[in-house]
Amino acid sequence: FGVVIFDGVDDGLLDLARSLNGNGSNRVIGISLASSLKSKSWALLEYGFSDVVTWQGADDTARNIAVRLERWNDVERLLESSLVKDNLIGRSVAWKTLLRRVIEVACFTDASVLILGESGTGKELVARLLHTLDPREPKHDLVIADCTTIAPELSGSEFFGHERGAFTGAMGPREGAFALADGGSLFLDEVGELPLHLQPQLLRVVQERSYKRIGGNKWHKTNFRLICATNRDLNHEVQAGRFRADLYYRIASWVFRLPPLHDRPEDILPLTRHFLAELNSAYKSIELDDPVQQYLLNREYPGNIRELRQLVLRIGQRHVGTGPITIGDVPEDERPRDEYELRDWRDARFQQAIRRALAMGIDLKEIGQHTKDTAIAIAVEDEDGNLQRAARRLGVTDRTLQMHRANNPRFH
Repeated sequence: FGVVIFDGVDDGLLDLARSLNGNGSNRVIGISLASSLKSKSWALLEYGFSDVVTWQGADDTARNIAVRLERWNDVERLLESSLVKDNLIGRSVAWKTLLRRVIEVACFTDASVLILGESGTGKELVARLLHTLDPREPKHDLVIADCTTIAPELSGSEFFGHERGAFTGAMGPREGAFALADGGSLFLDEVGELPLHLQPQLLRVVQERSYKRIGGNKWHKTNFRLICATNRDLNHEVQAGRFRADLYYRIASWVFRLPPLHDRPEDILPLTRHFLAELNSAYKSIELDDPVQQYLLNREYPGNIRELRQLVLRIGQRHVGTGPITIGDVPEDERPRDEYELRDWRDARFQQAIRRALAMGIDLKEIGQHTKDTAIAIAVEDEDGNLQRAARRLGVTDRTLQMHRANNPRFH
């Protein structure tokens, strides 16, 4: 965390904001001595400040800054806790930024949450984290309802429950998801598949916190945090008339979009090591040969984390001994064919980053230096601080890497 006090916005302040941001890992508050910044405040946020406040005198400003820092400190403490780090693996900027938002909403609000993302991106894990961090006491269960597996003719009973004799086969009363989730959380997985005739009924329960069992006349109270997830574009579904707009705005107080795995490549190797340890605790510190690492990093994962996990478990099951995992451990049907060249790492995202830097007036020397620093930081982080392995991946000597780190303040 940091605080910067300034009396005007110029290129020097913007450069400072960018340098202090730490690629999204740092929280910096700007305190403006000017009475009005107008639209320049937004530029400071874009360049890396986490917040901008106006000077109100020492005591008032200090109190305002303190409450922000306390909130951020609570979030960072949870982000680094074993609860999060051992279950939602990843250290990419995109992933950690998302988790900070999830933690803050879970701990400091009781709002409904909508989780969007492709299949296999970890939507249920995020839902479980939201429920676990919910501070309500006493807190009851997380109830999961998969909207893709509920038979249309039984959907009302699944959610509302039923009384004895409500329909053929109803031999006794039954509690539905709304009753079971009372005092806890209700997670509607693939909510985009919710039958249209149930949507207004769900909306009423969410608004009024009450419901009737099928075949009953008594109103029952319920109070739960609603968490929904879908891989559909619900805005498109609303426009197509397949999803009610009023329900959408009720369930989407906060919307979290989970990045696909190709948008967080820095997390592929940490996830790989996590899945290997999950298979065999002895694999926790096992090394991956460079060709295996390159294969995992360059492979496509249409099924995202779920597909990576399945692949890594198959590789781990083939591995024997205590030596590193080698290309022979990769199953035959998963090996790249001759006609499939490894993807060019200089893809559209790389070009976009360079184009943006040039547009911001950054010269070739600074671009090259930042590229070099970033490559070193990633290699050292991926190798858990082992400089020898990091140097080998970078194609430099251990001493070269040590001298670079010693002479570069970014690594202190």
